[in-house]
Amino acid sequence: MYFMRYVFPALLVAGLIGGFAHAEDAAVPSKAVAAQPLEPIPPKKDNDLRLFYADGRIVTGSAALQKMDTDARLVLWLAGNQFFAMEDVIRAFQKDNPAVGNVGLITLPPGIILKAINAGGWSYEGKDYRMQPDIYASVQLGHLKTLKGKGRMSQFMVYTHNALNLIVPKGNPKGIKGIDDLGRDDLKIMLPNPIDEGIMTFYARKVLVNHKLWDKLSGGKECKSCDPTPNVHFTSVHHREIPDGLKAGTVDAGIVWATETKNALEEGHAVEAVPLPAEDSLINEVSYAIGVMTGTGHRDAANKYLSFLKSDKGQDAYARFGFIKASTADLEIREIP
Repeated sequence: MYFMRYVFPALLVAGLIGGFAHAEDAAVPSKAVAAQPLEPIPPKKDNDLRLFYADGRIVTGSAALQKMDTDARLVLWLAGNQFFAMEDVIRAFQKDNPAVGNVGLITLPPGIILKAINAGGWSYEGKDYRMQPDIYASVQLGHLKTLKGKGRMSQFMVYTHNALNLIVPKGNPKGIKGIDDLGRDDLKIMLPNPIDEGIMTFYARKVLVNHKLWDKLSGGKECKSCDPTPNVHFTSVHHREIPDGLKAGTVDAGIVWATETKNALEEGHAVEAVPLPAEDSLINEVSYAIGVMTGTGHRDAANKYLSFLKSDKGQDAYARFGFIKASTADLEIREIP
């Protein structure tokens, strides 16, 4: 299954390009940006807003947002499913690049991040924070292509990979074997929301369509924090809500990244994975694309971060959390098509 990734990198990139997301105009004059509402961060997301100080401190939530513009020498806005890996990744980067210093991090669904880039920043707990990232990363190259079209980004690289699996309670009491079982009426299912969770919008939805289950499960609705059909719930923000649902006993199965299952197990959740074949796990398609924002004031630090991701230390930092290492061809910086 790894053969396609290493032998045909061009096909991999071509697969990333499909299904481009559409975002509002990001190339907006600063006065216009200041006049429009900033993108709201959902409540209780302090752990997705972090400022890693070089002295070992970690500040979270509103306090991190308040200091990110002034104290950070590199700001990363990344697809949220990397959340659990990022402390190790950033600390390894800081160790290799002590001159960079403090690193700010926001880990939310890439669709929400794109809205914040367009709006000029975030609102959280009643306060506005006007800011932009130095680096943006998504699970779909189409997001970066949108930024290129607005003059906000010009180059990218693929830096890691992932795969889908089903997650079920330990012991798999309902005997779930694969995607087709999600069509059973006796199951309580939680799925990533189709509004801004990249895992659903770009990958899982395609698998469900292929199995002729999307219409049955979604009821033709696209919403979040909702029940589109009697036995299905769409997440609010993150698909890390799915292991929590399993723990609470309100969910029988869900679709998550393989890394999410690994993390849930390491956190002590009584869950297990139902592995999927390549055509359903999309292991030969799922790729994470990253690029430096045009006009960043921290370009040197941003370039150092990409160089770190190319290194064995950077690849190992992600691999420890179940991510699949990128190939040499993936790690080449190239123009966004």
